[in-house]
Amino acid sequence: MTVEQGLILGLLAATLGLFLWGRWRHDVVALTALLSGVVLGLVPGEAAFSGFGHPAVITVACVLVLSRGLQTSGAVDLLARTVLPSASGRFGAMAMLTALGACLSAFMNNVGALALLMPVAVQQAGRLGLTNGQMLMPLAFGTILGGMTTLVGTPPNLIVSGFRESAGLGAFGMFAFTPVGLSVAAAGVAFIVLLGWRLVPIRRAGSGESFETAAYLTEVRVPEKSKVDGMTLRAFEDALENAEAQAVALIRNDVRLTAPHGGRLLRSGDILVLEADVEGLAEALARLDLKLEEDRAGEKEAVAEDETAPASDGKTEGKAEEDDGADKRKNEQKRKDEEVVLRELAILPGSALSGRSATELLLRTRYGLNLLAVSREGRRPKGRLRRIRLRVGDVLLMQGPEDVLNDFAIETGCVPLAERSLRLPDRRSAVLSVAILGGAILIATLGLLPTPVAFALGVLASMLLRTVPPRSVYTAIDWPVIVLLAALLPVAGAMETTGAADLVSGLLVANVAQGNAIVALGVIMVVTMFLSDLMNNAATAAVMCPIALGLAATLGVAADPFLMAVAIGASCAFLTPIGHQNNTLILGPGGFSFADYWRLGLPLEVLVVAVSLPLLLVVWPL
Repeated sequence: MTVEQGLILGLLAATLGLFLWGRWRHDVVALTALLSGVVLGLVPGEAAFSGFGHPAVITVACVLVLSRGLQTSGAVDLLARTVLPSASGRFGAMAMLTALGACLSAFMNNVGALALLMPVAVQQAGRLGLTNGQMLMPLAFGTILGGMTTLVGTPPNLIVSGFRESAGLGAFGMFAFTPVGLSVAAAGVAFIVLLGWRLVPIRRAGSGESFETAAYLTEVRVPEKSKVDGMTLRAFEDALENAEAQAVALIRNDVRLTAPHGGRLLRSGDILVLEADVEGLAEALARLDLKLEEDRAGEKEAVAEDETAPASDGKTEGKAEEDDGADKRKNEQKRKDEEVVLRELAILPGSALSGRSATELLLRTRYGLNLLAVSREGRRPKGRLRRIRLRVGDVLLMQGPEDVLNDFAIETGCVPLAERSLRLPDRRSAVLSVAILGGAILIATLGLLPTPVAFALGVLASMLLRTVPPRSVYTAIDWPVIVLLAALLPVAGAMETTGAADLVSGLLVANVAQGNAIVALGVIMVVTMFLSDLMNNAATAAVMCPIALGLAATLGVAADPFLMAVAIGASCAFLTPIGHQNNTLILGPGGFSFADYWRLGLPLEVLVVAVSLPLLLVVWPL
């Protein structure tokens, strides 16, 4: 082993360790790995950012934009309303919903497909008497399976195609993945619908009227002359018994008392931290004359914002105050006329809310909304409600006008977890968005233009025809994923140039596969699948592709089946909530814990290996 090989393998091991640690975002880890490679002399400085121009990166960005067009135009809503039966039984509803999710994810972003169908899944769960998780996990896994069927279905396929082109074998075609991918997806969906859904842990039954989640953690203040003023904490909890709510902490004079003694007397001005569901929270507020702390915090927030406003000259200031006063009165009257509703929103991967607190977001002054509670499955959020840093998969209980809440969800990257009416902003846009995506796929399939160019042309058409507003083009792109791909591709290239990929391949052939190409193919798929369950699937593909190419070269067999094995393994992350963004998204809404995924995920991964390996040998012979 040379010094360079040792350095790149050590860098790769450290990168994998940081991915598994999960303290830093994936794009930060990837960028750290890239810059470390440059400093160590493993990646040429002039080629450090060449990944941002890689065809796979450009295509992923374009597909994300075209997916936004399908979402905002209402095309997917129309398709869901047309395809999904309104009065079918359990088998029919689950089969159609899971199959529709798989079909959509073949041509659009997986997370987008899941987010669009989640409210439908919740509504169907309530109608059929299933838990939300029993519908959400099959749907999430179906969207993951569907992504492996086409070149643009998932980033790992594009990365694999890019490595094939770099090896001088040419890029994979649009439907090169379909023979094996479609068969695996069909087998996986059939298993989920017929048997697999029964393996999903039952965590909480859906009501069909309100999206059920784990108990919320929220704060209420004891106002003056309240019924609670002077009541003991024990008596207070007894009064909450029928409301299925409990006090978990008391805050007095900014001092937090966790699990306070039951004999402590409550006073006006005390803040009680309650754990309750939506109905229990409403009942507690009404019965005991309590006030949500969010309302008072919002008033303080507005005052603080006014105090930090920049000064101006007297005439301008007077005129501005007069105009602001008129605008405020107009907005206040408008808000009074609008119906104020409660809405539960789940935070999507890549959301602008992730990692930020309610205080930083200025929800009250910027949007006119109240954050009433946060639900986070697995453990109770610690600290004050307004200071809790939000995470992907958290469920927020928001209060405000319905239209404002809908706009807030779209702008910040959330999905409303309730039955929603069909919204078709523009039928013309819906038809055009489908036509643009279909045209881009057709141009790429016929080879009239390279795939990145074909999809970039689709993005340009979307902007000119305004199926995607130009201002939304850049917000539609999941930039952390783009940075992740662009940063890791040069690092993966260094594995080839230093000979580290050939070294690892030789060790696998000698010690594991023992010269058997079929065994080596299975090892590549299983190792890739294992890594994908623990880290980002795009990162997994970038790491494993050089090893797969080296393994094929060492054995003297075709590289295509090994690259396809990497594509399948990287797409099949079903064991953990962190392996795929769709798994993370259903964690809170489904009421799942970290260990719940393997019950359905493990047999599904075994099925994928059992079905795909023989097919690979037939479709892509060694």
